[in-house]
Amino acid sequence: MSFCIFNSRNEFYKSPYGAVKTNQTVTFNIALPKTTTAYAPKLLVYKADEWNSPYSTVPMLLTNVNCLGNYYTADFVSSVPQLYYYCFEVEIGGHSVLIKKGYDNCGVMGLNDGQLWQLTVYDESFATPDFIKGGIIYQIFPDRFYNSGSPKANVPQDRILRQDWGGMPEFKPNEHGEITNSDYFGGDLKGIVQKLDYLKSLGVTAIYLNPIFEAHSNHRYNTADYSKIDPLLGDENDFIDLCKQAERAGISIIIDGVFSHTGSDSIYFNKNKRYGESTGAYNDPNSPYFRWYSFESYPEKYQCWWGFETLPNTNENDSSFSEYICGENGIINKWIKLGAKGIRLDVADELPDEMLDKIRTAVKRADKNAVIIGEVWEDASNKQSYGVRRRYLLGSQLDSVMNYPFKNAILSYIKDGNGEAFLDSILTVLENYPKPVVDILMNSLSTHDTERAITILGGEPVGSNGREWQAEHHCLNSEQYRTGKHRLMLAAAIQFFLPGVPCIYYGDEAGMYGYKDPFNRCCYPWGSEDTSIIEFIRFIANIRKNNSYLSSAEFMPVTFSDTVCSFVRKTEKQQLFVAVNRDISYHELVIPPDFKDKQPLCVLGELEGDRLSPM
Repeated sequence: MSFCIFNSRNEFYKSPYGAVKTNQTVTFNIALPKTTTAYAPKLLVYKADEWNSPYSTVPMLLTNVNCLGNYYTADFVSSVPQLYYYCFEVEIGGHSVLIKKGYDNCGVMGLNDGQLWQLTVYDESFATPDFIKGGIIYQIFPDRFYNSGSPKANVPQDRILRQDWGGMPEFKPNEHGEITNSDYFGGDLKGIVQKLDYLKSLGVTAIYLNPIFEAHSNHRYNTADYSKIDPLLGDENDFIDLCKQAERAGISIIIDGVFSHTGSDSIYFNKNKRYGESTGAYNDPNSPYFRWYSFESYPEKYQCWWGFETLPNTNENDSSFSEYICGENGIINKWIKLGAKGIRLDVADELPDEMLDKIRTAVKRADKNAVIIGEVWEDASNKQSYGVRRRYLLGSQLDSVMNYPFKNAILSYIKDGNGEAFLDSILTVLENYPKPVVDILMNSLSTHDTERAITILGGEPVGSNGREWQAEHHCLNSEQYRTGKHRLMLAAAIQFFLPGVPCIYYGDEAGMYGYKDPFNRCCYPWGSEDTSIIEFIRFIANIRKNNSYLSSAEFMPVTFSDTVCSFVRKTEKQQLFVAVNRDISYHELVIPPDFKDKQPLCVLGELEGDRLSPM
């Protein structure tokens, strides 16, 4: 066994584990082997992006000596929320030598090009809402979930209303070469109400709705009027009723907030003159909305989201815009007061810190127990966007994020193996994120922005293939579906028991498949669901429900090989052992001593002694 100088994931070397609160002491211990002449170790702590000199240099004290090495310790405390990085320095032969992070997170002496370790310090008063902990989120793309059949009023005449529920969404450009997303299948808010019993049977405790405000596309990310429900979905009373009926079923409603841009076809911008000939920022430089946008050559040239002219960027720091969204009588206040229990922030990277601060103030003022979830695709604890180090998770902005690192890691492991990389992905998040965030991480396997999990796991890789190819290969053949289904259930077994809150993308539990947008946004297959997947989801959801301590239990890895992953979720009084065999053969299990003589809660497959079969 090699000698370890330091490992931030081992509490012998760093305590407490992971991110810490302000004014909480962190103790660092290093072990210098007897074979080295290194002496006078120091702890070097840097503020993120201030690399020229350490923020703090702490001499380390000798605390123990044995036949293997000399052991040194140092403490560090921060009174302010901050992202720090650290390493160690020793003297050898009159020269300073750094100890940095090497392979397997262990400290390596003289590794000048190695990485620093991260230390996240978050506000000690930071807490996240209890209602979402230990639950299950269900994501709904409203147009494609369920059509109640109720008549709709004030529906614009230029919408294509499909009568073929379950048909292929329109994916080809129109005669002008434009993708308009203007075909609608008619899913609505009343339809969601009618399916609340079904969602409750899955163990769902929160529904995350893709955008529901008035907008002139089926995805509704091009907001036309933040103050109104889109007429095809219903009206304000339908939203109020959904929130009330869901609450009675023990389900909370989380809405999508798209504030980095609006639609060009909106009451605010009004490029298409839908809302009047001379109103809106595009038509009138004296419009009250003019300062919301950045025109480079009025009115034709303006800043827009990723070059899409239908999505003009907003000036989030404009006082009139931020007041409209975040003011005491603003949009956020309105919808939370009407019943929403939280908001998911689209493209959080595009929102400046000042706006995120105001959004948090607005949400918590309306309901201190409402949740704020950000769309961040990478490690949200150290994210940089547009040259700015973000402070999403330090306690003054987001409560949680969409956990794409877990999503990608789970699917990659189930499909291709590499347990070492899988475990590292899990531990990186658990080490970098504050515990209040970890407990409510939104853990998905599919979303409206990614391929369906069953397609990733069973279908041909999409690669760089375009929409024509994706449409042609949309339906999985029987072998692909069988493989994808088996792997999806393995992935869900991991997803449901990792730290955080599992999120089901509507229809994944029914066997829905599809490549990228719009093929991942098809209609829920009512009447032709794969009930075996649904029953499996109900089964593992029930295990979560009956083991409520999982909402905050520690994660302890046991085995992460290329064929088997296993871990323990543990509190002081209770613990659960989870093992998944992703291979096609039996494999030996390393069963922790506490579980050796216990009867399994369930076995999906066969357990012969310590040998686990494929599921």
